[in-house]
Order: sequence, then structure tokens, then C-alpha cells
Amino acid sequence: MFIAESSWWPLFLGVRDNGDVVGVDKDSIEQLKKDFVTSLNNPQTINPTFYLSVEDFELDGKSILYINIPESSQVHRCKGKIFDRNEDGDFDITNNTILVSGMYMRKQSTYTENRIFPYADLNELEDGLFTRVRKIVGNMRPDHPWVSMDNIEMLKSAGMYLKDLNTGKQGITPAGILIFGSELMIQTALPHFRTDAIMRRENLDRYDDRDDIRVNLLRSYERLMQFVSKHLDDKFYLEGTQRISIRDKIFREAITNLLIHREFSNPFPAKMVIERDRVYIENGNKPHGNGIIDPEDFSTYPKNPKIAKFFKEIGWVDELGSGVRNIYKYNKIYSGADPEFIEGDVFKTIIPLTEQATTPATTPATTPAKLDTDERTHEILEFCNKPRSRQEIQEFVGIKDTRDFRKRILNPLIKVGLLKRTIPESPTSPNQKYYSNRYQDLLD
Repeated sequence: MFIAESSWWPLFLGVRDNGDVVGVDKDSIEQLKKDFVTSLNNPQTINPTFYLSVEDFELDGKSILYINIPESSQVHRCKGKIFDRNEDGDFDITNNTILVSGMYMRKQSTYTENRIFPYADLNELEDGLFTRVRKIVGNMRPDHPWVSMDNIEMLKSAGMYLKDLNTGKQGITPAGILIFGSELMIQTALPHFRTDAIMRRENLDRYDDRDDIRVNLLRSYERLMQFVSKHLDDKFYLEGTQRISIRDKIFREAITNLLIHREFSNPFPAKMVIERDRVYIENGNKPHGNGIIDPEDFSTYPKNPKIAKFFKEIGWVDELGSGVRNIYKYNKIYSGADPEFIEGDVFKTIIPLTEQATTPATTPATTPAKLDTDERTHEILEFCNKPRSRQEIQEFVGIKDTRDFRKRILNPLIKVGLLKRTIPESPTSPNQKYYSNRYQDLLD
């Protein structure tokens, strides 16, 4: 389960394999969550341990537990055995030295964060940051395992202190150094690591303000957020009855993506540049595709799973892939324009600060009036008076190309609210279905 080669694997408790929702006993939810987390932090069950959070929600009046399992950059043993996933099966490969060796090689070659520094001095880690992390996770969950762990135990639990099975040496990994290391330690281990924050509005040849950031990721996040706060205005906005900072919502996501999803072995300097009408962000990348990302149709891939998981544990990032969708959502409110995410050897994020002109070619596809009067749209909404899968709707309208169907039909209907997801918190779920407002009226 934990070593599948897909980017993430959703696990639902209370849902049968055919998608039928049966739910779990509401009175047992807290105990189930506690038992699940305890098992994953028991080295006799999973080794190395792997902390996952369990979320509960209701669907059709029934309680469901949901666990998002990202691809791990480590090889884990489950009760002493190593499993590899092939299609829908999990196969025990413990005694097959060739397959086990191949798995270790795949993990080591794919993830820079797995490299071990056996001679790194742990005294150069910032002890105060460990204390701060314990307080953060303790405030969110008093029973979080990290609260009672010492520094080395926390590093091991987070997968940032490993043993090299080829040499027998053990030590801290780049992930641990990048999160807890001193500036000197980071520059010794990763001398090209830095993040450049630039404000360029008047002096276009050079810059008006700059922060050359070479500190650990936790302090880098704070410095980048301070730079944004210094140079970008915020807007008054109520989400429900609570005022939120739209600016912080956008750049919290953009900055965490910049810090945790970069390829740290790439010497390309990461940068965030604030200009008059946009902010653009660039960082070195190990691409899994090329071109502009469609927020409604893209596969997330964890560049540094342990770093990403750590940021999620302290509440500084949400589920994998949510950052792109959140930036789209809030930037429409902030500036009225859509951001762009461009995959390549250098990953680029472009966040417009002013509303962009809408071309005639794109207007009809996203205008509610046009959709509402379109005969085929009425037929689709009638067809979806009960939840339908993407494949069912696609076959109903007779479009063979899935990408074309998403771009021309499904995504515009979702965007204007005519179709809704049955699992809105997990848009890429394989069990996802879509329904029209008429179905919602029947439920109400």
C-alpha cells in the first residue's frame, strides 16, 4: 500500500470496492483514527514508520474515513515484508533480492531527499525549531506523536534520518538539513541552495528591493511571506462570516510550492519576482510533463514527499495538488485573472496582479448564460439528475477524447456551478462522480 508507484493512493473506510457507501460506526470514529495512526507509528508494523492523518466526513448521512497516502521516497516493510504494487495487486517481494534492489535504486535515483550525510554534525541543527514544531503540532493535535519525541526520534519518524542498507552508514538526509539546518550547514551540504526574492517595478534593469535567502525552509517561508506582505496590497474579503487575507491565501500556496516541490540537486536558483502587473516564480524541476497545467485535469507528483509531508503535518500546506486549485480560486477574487502553471525543466508559476482581457475565443466556454441556453447542456444536466462518472457523461455526449471532453464540456460546467462533484475535497478521486443542481434539489 505504501510503496505504490503512483503519486498518491486514496484509502476510504466505509466504502465498498464497487463504490457503495456503507459508512462506519460514528461512535467508533475517534478510536479507529487513533488505532490507525498508532499502527503506522509502530516500527513492528511499518518500518520505517510513516505518519498519516485520517480525515472524517459525511456523505449521504453516512460517516467515511479518508486517508490520502502519498508516494513515499522510502522502501517500507509491513510486518517485516516488502510489497510492490502491480495494477490492482500487492505482491510480496521480500525474498526476491533483484526486485528489492531495483526498488531501492528507483527510490534513491528519483528522490534527492534520500541521500545520507553520515558525517553531518547534528549539533548544527537549530534546536529551537524542533521545540517550535512540537508546539505547532501539539496545538493542532495534543496526541501527535512528535510532541513527546526528542530531536533524533522526530527526524527518524519524519524519514529524515536513515540507514544506508548498502554501506550500513546512517545519518541525516538533505530533507532534515533543509528543514532544521543552520545556514552554514545548508551551504556546506547544498552550496547552490538559495531563493531570490526580487521586487522590480521602477528599476526594471535591476531591482527596487531584494532578499537573498539561504536559510532553512522554515525560515525561508517566513522571509518570503514577509517580502510579499511588504510589497503587495491585501484586499478585504469575507469567506462566510470570517475575514481572510486573500493575498496570504494565494502566496501561502505559491511559496510552499516553491520551497517543497523543487529539485534540490538542480543548481538553478529559485526566484520569486514581483513586477507591476504580475508575480512570477521559477524553480528547478524534474518534469513529468511539459506545458501549461490544467487545474481540473492534472496528476500531482510529489517531488520531495518527506518535505511535503512535514509541511502538511505542521499545517503549512494542504493535500497534494490543492495548491494549484487554491491559487486559481483565490486569484480570481484577488485580481480577476487566472494564474498559469507551466511544467518543464524549470517550473514556472505566473500570478497576475491585474485583470486580464478576456478573448472572444474563451468567453463562450465559461459564460453561464451561454451554457444555460445550450441544448446539449440541458441534456447533460438532465442526465446528471443522479450522480454520474466522467466516463458515463463522456459516453452520453459521444466525445471520444477525454482531454477534449474535460476542456470543452466538463470543466466549464463545473466552473460555473452547473455540475458539482460528489467528492469535492478530492477532485481526482477514482470514485468521483458529478451531479446537477436538480439532484441537489431532490436531496434538499
